[in-house]
Amino acid sequence: MVYHTEKTLNFKVSLFFIFVSIILVGVLTGITFYAFRIFSVNTATEHLRTAAEIVRVHLTESMITGIIDQRQSFLKRLAEVQNLKSVRVIRSPIIDSQFGDERKGEFLPDKIESQVLETGQPAFEVIEENGEAIFRGTIPYVASNEGIPNCLQCHAAKSGDVLGAVTMTMSVTGMRHNGLITAANIIGVVIIAILVLFVLLYYLLLPISDTARAIKYAVKDAIEGNFRNEIAKKTNDEIGQIASDISRLLKFLNDGLNKMNEYISHLIHRRQNQNENILLFTIDMVKNLTQLSQYKASIEEDDSKHEVYCRLITTLNNRFFLGKCDFSIYEVSDEGNELRPILFDEKEDMPCRWCQKKILTDPQNCRVFHTGHMINSVILPDVCRSFKPEGTPDTQADEDGDEDILAHRQQLERAQIQQRLRRIIQGQRLVSQSNQPADNEASGPELHYTLCLPIRKSGTAVGGIIQLVIEEKDKERALAALPYIESYINDTAPVIEVRRLMETLRDSTLRDALTGLNNRRFLEEYIDTLTASTRRKQTHIAIMMLDLDHFKIINDTYGHDAGDTVLKALAGVIKSSVRASDIVVRYGGEEFMAILQDTTSTYAVGVAEKIRIAVEMMQIPHNGIILQRTISIGVADFPGDSHTFWQTVKYADVALYNAKESGRNRVVHFTHEMWKDKSY
Repeated sequence: MVYHTEKTLNFKVSLFFIFVSIILVGVLTGITFYAFRIFSVNTATEHLRTAAEIVRVHLTESMITGIIDQRQSFLKRLAEVQNLKSVRVIRSPIIDSQFGDERKGEFLPDKIESQVLETGQPAFEVIEENGEAIFRGTIPYVASNEGIPNCLQCHAAKSGDVLGAVTMTMSVTGMRHNGLITAANIIGVVIIAILVLFVLLYYLLLPISDTARAIKYAVKDAIEGNFRNEIAKKTNDEIGQIASDISRLLKFLNDGLNKMNEYISHLIHRRQNQNENILLFTIDMVKNLTQLSQYKASIEEDDSKHEVYCRLITTLNNRFFLGKCDFSIYEVSDEGNELRPILFDEKEDMPCRWCQKKILTDPQNCRVFHTGHMINSVILPDVCRSFKPEGTPDTQADEDGDEDILAHRQQLERAQIQQRLRRIIQGQRLVSQSNQPADNEASGPELHYTLCLPIRKSGTAVGGIIQLVIEEKDKERALAALPYIESYINDTAPVIEVRRLMETLRDSTLRDALTGLNNRRFLEEYIDTLTASTRRKQTHIAIMMLDLDHFKIINDTYGHDAGDTVLKALAGVIKSSVRASDIVVRYGGEEFMAILQDTTSTYAVGVAEKIRIAVEMMQIPHNGIILQRTISIGVADFPGDSHTFWQTVKYADVALYNAKESGRNRVVHFTHEMWKDKSY
């Protein structure tokens, strides 16, 4: 697996930890500095309060002992205390009113001191002087009667009056510096602790991050069809267990998909390409198997070979070629001596379009027929000599000596060979940037390729052939679809064989075994369709009843073998005398019926006369003797003589009887004067 530079879990957690740590250090720094400031201010305040109390006590004692005049020297000595910069005393108006306003060392109050004298509340502040932090405090002296001596012993005031105030300043620069150092040390210790935690957290999260990243790329590869990745187990905890379980899951999926594909490949002969996504390959195989199963269920419900062939071509064309492929189907005759075009482009009875016509009468010229294997001209372009691209003359014409046609064919073959050679040299299709032929030499008829596959019947015998003709641009599509096409044909073959056997069985019940003609049961099943078609087209059909004269004599004299020989010969004469669309039926014994569609009575009488003459002239050799008979024929018209088919048959039979009565060996057309049974 290839890992790319991305924002991994470890990176995100580390970034989050750094962000939280920065906020934590910032908050801690703020709190630390705020706490040290409060501590410094409170310490300085208490320090000034203590000094102020000392000043108050000293002044009180000085007044009692009478040495108040020496208070100024005391204040100067007090100012020499460490960090204490100045001390001064301010008198209140109460003292002025008692002792006069003569000040001996006292100062006039400033704004802050006046406010303190007025309110009796101390005032503290920090000021900056010449880069030095100065803490100033003004503390009021409030009269009290507690203690001995007390303020009221000397002053004419009441308890609670403000007698004065003392203002002191002290330097807190050193204290602030010490506080900063202490705060920095604390923050430094915290930062070091955070870094240690960060390193521990990083290495703690590293296995999780690596495992998550490995799982990510393993899943990505699995989506692309690669299940062969293994997740490294980095820890023995839950993360390591997850890595092991994912590895086992990937191995299980890889083994399962490979086994599934191996099993499916026995049904569809398609192998996975080296770079093909195994998951998509499996999905495609299962999808096509499902479609194949649905198709098989559909053709098993189709009634005839025709429907099965149509469904096969429609399914293959729409599913694999977008409805643009040319198909032909050839069915091998029961005798195996000819090929019959069953379907071409989903149409019946089309001529041989893509192959030489000689394969129809001589199937050995068809390579699929005589090898029993698929023919693929995409891989081997000249594998089949009978393949005839559209526009190429039939080789039969070559054999007849038509030199112009032969030259044209050779020219087309040369053009195809030139295209193939150029494609091999260039390694790609011969198409220029303008989508025009590269040169005049290469321009020519568009190349076509054939895929011919056998439709097998019981055993290994070829019962039919399906031909796909594809263009140059569809080669890859055809090769990719070929395994599925083979599966469709393999599943279709037994259904075709069953339908063929059913039709053969049905045909055997509808045909006379001796003459090969249709029997009376066929007529009973087909007559409704025939009469409905005649009425819809508003045409006529002629019905001929034919009966050999004195046929019993042949059986009695020469035996039934001779009679059978005569009947076969008669069936051949009748069959050859009518059109392919007409119907000949062995009606019973030596009696035959011919149904001539879309014709007139006059034409039917002419055909009947032709048959009569042919039978009269017919000489049938049998065991060294020549048999010769005549025939009598009755003709009636439907719906001219009757609107009921079977009534018309009865009229034709009456005409036949009339021919017998009037001397035999003749053709009689029915007239209503012949009909004596008026109650029928």
